Amino acid sequence: MIDLYTAATPNGHKISIALEELALPYSVHTLDLAQREQKQPWFLAINPNGRIPAIIDRAAADFVVFESGAILIYLAEKTGRLLPADACGRSRVLQWLMFQMGGIGPMMGQANVFFRYLPEKIQPAIDRYQGECRRLFEVLDSHLRDNEFLAGDYSIADIANWAWVRTHRWSGVEVDDLPHLRRWLERIRARPAVQRGINTPPSPINRDASDEESRRFVEGARQMVEMGRSPRPES
Repeated sequence: MIDLYTAATPNGHKISIALEELALPYSVHTLDLAQREQKQPWFLAINPNGRIPAIIDRAAADFVVFESGAILIYLAEKTGRLLPADACGRSRVLQWLMFQMGGIGPMMGQANVFFRYLPEKIQPAIDRYQGECRRLFEVLDSHLRDNEFLAGDYSIADIANWAWVRTHRWSGVEVDDLPHLRRWLERIRARPAVQRGINTPPSPINRDASDEESRRFVEGARQMVEMGRSPRPES
């Protein structure tokens, strides 16, 4: 049994998708990010960085893994699936995984902050991060022109990138004119394990929701952005 500490975010859904794809038994512990549960001492003992997701592998002497990319690699190596064993195939998957970890995730995250969450709209920052998101989407679209998946067979690289790119509208970036990227998005979305994974836990917001529903969600998320630091210990 694996204990998954998570929330309904792209990084959290990466791991629930992978666990579903790998058919590993797991127990879900959903953290309330708005209440800063991820900053409580009990969770900081699991992940000192105070971020989801994290796992505890009960079958491996309660081994703890945090950072979503590290968790994906750990699960793939544990099962011998979604990551090739040969050096070149493994490297291809890890390259595209790092593309998400170092590019897609941080740039979309910053686009979300400036486009959705901050009350003051700083247009140069919005343009900067949306523009970089679009550039990265174009890189994916170009690569997928001649490739069904990112690195040969379906892998943890596809899971990681898809979990973020599927939320492109929330970042204010459209992909209607990127046909290869859209084909890949739709093909992965159709996988039953992916459908189960993106509902574990279910998102509190439909990212194509009405303006009023989005506004209420953004208000809560804004508090997390503005209170990003861990609370100071009492003196």
